[in-house]
Amino acid sequence: MTAVGAATLPGRARRVLPGFGLSTGLTVAWLSAVVLVPLSTLALRASTLSWAQAWAVVASPRAVASYRLSFGASLAGAAVNVVFGVLVAWVLARYRFPGRSLVDAVVDLPFALPTAVSGIALTAVYARNGWLGALLEPLGVKATFSPLGVTLALTFIGLPFVIRTVQPVLEDLDPELEEAAATLGAGRWATFRRVILPALVPAAVTGFALAFARGLGEYGSVVFISGNMPLRTEIAPLLIMTRLEQYDYAGASAIACVLLGTSFALLLGINRLQAWTRVRTGTA
Repeated sequence: MTAVGAATLPGRARRVLPGFGLSTGLTVAWLSAVVLVPLSTLALRASTLSWAQAWAVVASPRAVASYRLSFGASLAGAAVNVVFGVLVAWVLARYRFPGRSLVDAVVDLPFALPTAVSGIALTAVYARNGWLGALLEPLGVKATFSPLGVTLALTFIGLPFVIRTVQPVLEDLDPELEEAAATLGAGRWATFRRVILPALVPAAVTGFALAFARGLGEYGSVVFISGNMPLRTEIAPLLIMTRLEQYDYAGASAIACVLLGTSFALLLGINRLQAWTRVRTGTA
């Protein structure tokens, strides 16, 4: 019996990938064990508090200040990374120069470095007597033990996400499209705005979301350079660790639920914006 004949038999549906049901079941089970069950534990721990107790924990001045710093620094770091990440990705994708392989490897360094090592290195460089801190001190810029230091740390650990998301898009972009635009009389800015930018926007938005999410939960690289001063330079993950050290598991879970819910809502919104952008630009 031919393959065509087998495909036309009643009651038999051909599938491109065999074992779809089994693979789907294993996928759901694995995601439940690794992601859903641990996250649901946060809600169960936080549910041991009454509404009044939970509100007193998550809306305390110290907690609100930590939210403001964590979300604000993460958004600022991700925004900076979008600009400079696209620039670095453009250079790596479009130009060949001596030392390019070294630069390409250095981009992944924040992935490989332990976060504590990153924090110590950034603190040493931006301290008052550091290489860069000594230059910023006469200008009245205090990089360490300040919100600026937190933003610098989150920018450092989030940059590779944008570069590695945008770089493949630039490498796969057909140069003939740019040549055709130039042939039709389009200038460099018009070519970038109408040909290159629509293809980059979804990737840049994805890189922004990844950098933001990574920065929101960052702890090791921030704890050294921030100074950990309550109401000033204390990030939300550090506040969670402080409550855990005090054996306040319910309070720590309540604050963690706030971070989880807010970050999930923001990431969902960014994903919806990315889908809308793809449809609008015709890259879906």
